[in-house]
Amino acid sequence: MKSIRLFLIVVMLASITLMIFLSALHGYRLSMTEAHQLFDIKLADTAHFLSVTHNGYDADDSSVVDTRSTAFQIWKDGKLLLRSSHTSVEPIALFTEGYGENNFSNHRWRTYSLYDVRYARWILTAERTDLRYSLAENIIIESVLPVVFIIPLGGLLIWIIVSYGLSPLRKLVTQLENKKADDLSALTVDKQPVELIKLVNSTNDLLHRLETSFQREKHFASDAAHELRTPISALKIHLHNLLKSKANDSISQHQQSIDELKSATDRMAHLVEQILVLNRTTPEQFFNRLEPIDLYALAQSVIIKMYDDFEKAKILLELQGETATVDGDRFALETLIHNLLSNACKYTPQGGSVILQVTPLADGVLLKIEDSGPGIPQDQHQRIFDRFYRLDGDRHASGQPGCGLGLAIVQHIVELHHADIELSQSSFESGLSVRIKFPVSSRPPETGNHHESV
Repeated sequence: MKSIRLFLIVVMLASITLMIFLSALHGYRLSMTEAHQLFDIKLADTAHFLSVTHNGYDADDSSVVDTRSTAFQIWKDGKLLLRSSHTSVEPIALFTEGYGENNFSNHRWRTYSLYDVRYARWILTAERTDLRYSLAENIIIESVLPVVFIIPLGGLLIWIIVSYGLSPLRKLVTQLENKKADDLSALTVDKQPVELIKLVNSTNDLLHRLETSFQREKHFASDAAHELRTPISALKIHLHNLLKSKANDSISQHQQSIDELKSATDRMAHLVEQILVLNRTTPEQFFNRLEPIDLYALAQSVIIKMYDDFEKAKILLELQGETATVDGDRFALETLIHNLLSNACKYTPQGGSVILQVTPLADGVLLKIEDSGPGIPQDQHQRIFDRFYRLDGDRHASGQPGCGLGLAIVQHIVELHHADIELSQSSFESGLSVRIKFPVSSRPPETGNHHESV
């Protein structure tokens, strides 16, 4: 059932049409019976009228009278005294009083026989049955047709009534459709009918539970990450002071443990930051911050912030392309580029290359990042977007710390921007190519070609 309104209209109109048809059929049968009774009365009246108007009529030879729809004969002592033009010299009915039917003059006739006692004669009258049926049907059809013609008007009236009756439901649907992703306020329907009270109350209860759940989740993630930041910062300060201290000669004996502690601390700090990023890119917060963004300029700013990382890793980072505008969230897009460049920096060996390219297309904007690292096997391209999943597990061959949230956040941001992401072999001998295609921006990008290297 695709539409309640259409279902109600079709069912009600079909029911009314069926009732009208049955009523018309029943009325037709009754009307035909009554019409035939009236015609029979008329036929008998005609016979009586002939008996009065032709009283004492006695001719030697039968006379012929021209009539249109009614045939008659007057007989006396087996002799035809008078007849209509429709009849022959043979009797048109039995000499028995009452009604009957007979065939003559190539038609079926309804007959009536009347014996005139005063003059000892028979008066026979007849009417064609086909004309009787035709006349009766015309009368009945003329009375039924207005009822049939009123069905479309009834359908329009039903449409208006049903539409008016469903208007509260339509208002409720409109209110739900116009709600923003972060709007979990209660629904309000003016003049709420009884049938919608339970639905609205259940929906409002669900919205309240969702809002409570979202607030609890958001507060938990924010509070947990905030509370973890403090001990992590303290650990990093103490590790820094410990490594800089020259007075403690025993540090060198525990250098491996200190290095592992530092690595674990860095990994924990990275995990906390990624959890905060994931919390800030939820749909209810994302859609309020959309704006036209120059993706090329944003990539430049991210590269500037990460310059030291690529410099220390001795990796050549090249920015290609031109100005291109997308509609998006600045923080989310900055996080996307940062995570992709961070992965490329981590897994590309010293002396390698990374290319970031921004290209405006007729139907969108293409962001492509290629590296000359080890790459990712084809069968793992979908798995690496899973949260907390790392290729080869926690003990990654590169030895780089990670939590498995970077690419999951990338895919999450891509989906929020209604973009498409694709992984493939890079143009280098080895490595990974990440292609992200954003939809067309509502604002046309400015033109300009760039080519920069770090």
